[in-house]
Amino acid sequence: MNAPKIVHIALGSNVGERFVILQKAVNLLYTEVGDILKISGIYKTPAWGFEGNEFLNACVSVSTRFSAEEVLRKLLQIETEMGRNRSGSKNYQNRTLDLDIVLFEDEVIETKYLKVPHPEMQNRKFVLQPLQDIAAKEIHPVLKKSTSQLLKETKDTSEIHRIAEDLKSPQHTYNFVNCNYIAVEGNIGAGKTSFSTMVSQDFNAKLILERFKDNPFLPKFYESKERYAFPLEMSFLADRYQQLSDDLAQYDLFKDFVISDYDVFKSLIFAKITLQEDEYLLYHKLFHLMYKELVKPELYIYLYQNTERLLENIKKRGRDYEQNIKAEYLVEINQSYLSFIKSQTGMKVQIIDISDKDFVNNRRDYLALLGEIDDALKP
Repeated sequence: MNAPKIVHIALGSNVGERFVILQKAVNLLYTEVGDILKISGIYKTPAWGFEGNEFLNACVSVSTRFSAEEVLRKLLQIETEMGRNRSGSKNYQNRTLDLDIVLFEDEVIETKYLKVPHPEMQNRKFVLQPLQDIAAKEIHPVLKKSTSQLLKETKDTSEIHRIAEDLKSPQHTYNFVNCNYIAVEGNIGAGKTSFSTMVSQDFNAKLILERFKDNPFLPKFYESKERYAFPLEMSFLADRYQQLSDDLAQYDLFKDFVISDYDVFKSLIFAKITLQEDEYLLYHKLFHLMYKELVKPELYIYLYQNTERLLENIKKRGRDYEQNIKAEYLVEINQSYLSFIKSQTGMKVQIIDISDKDFVNNRRDYLALLGEIDDALKP
């Protein structure tokens, strides 16, 4: 899971209802690229490099998980959606909307289609002036000068004027702090770790991730289930109990809530599937002795994906010991989870079907998923 990075984007328009176009562009940047962190003032500037209408220009900083190349692809799509028709001409022209990556943190990128930092930013006051509003101290990774320094030194003498209107930030209204502890569950390959990580990054939450990668019995279990089922389930139970006991007991003053990519009750769900009857009876007794001591989640989210998508995800992530998992096993796990959920009366549960969603690569899907959870948390 990529950690969010900050990209600074320049916006310009000199055709049509310019202010409306810029606001719609900011809204689309939010839904397609990432959270809007800062928005500059809007500046009226003369056409640069050609005879044309006056521009309205601005800059925004966006927190995004996408690569610079992917951000560029999304910017071109937004330009097209807003009515820009790129011609084959290399000359500057009037345009409905112009979106350019100015800076992508401290990265220096040079490909056939993308150069970052923008190679002309130091020569363009209509970029530097709004950029100074939101990133005055940002250092150009090649020139090693701040935005403020570049603005003072630029040879561009164009007269630009700030207008009275300001663009509005389309920030989310999700309020996860209504819940102290959220557990995200799902089948193998459902995406629970990715989603929990994204929420923790975006909403200042303490993240608890299951430590299954360190379990020495897991690869052996997939090779010989009957032999290694009981030691596997016991080691998982002990590790989950220890981790949740420690992490939930340690309150973090700098975090708003806790989110985990599992709930300890999954131990009983998997044990029911994998263990022999006499083993399960013993396991059941041990489990409930531990379970009653643990803090329970205030919201239990189950991410449902159909079996076909689960198998695709498992194959894509490429863990060797998972490649022989059968569809029937995934179906059985899903049925066991749903049976458990139906039996819960004192827990708030939200089942979300994400079989047709890709919340990692499609931000609209991610926002839709957040919206469903936000609805579940409302009184």
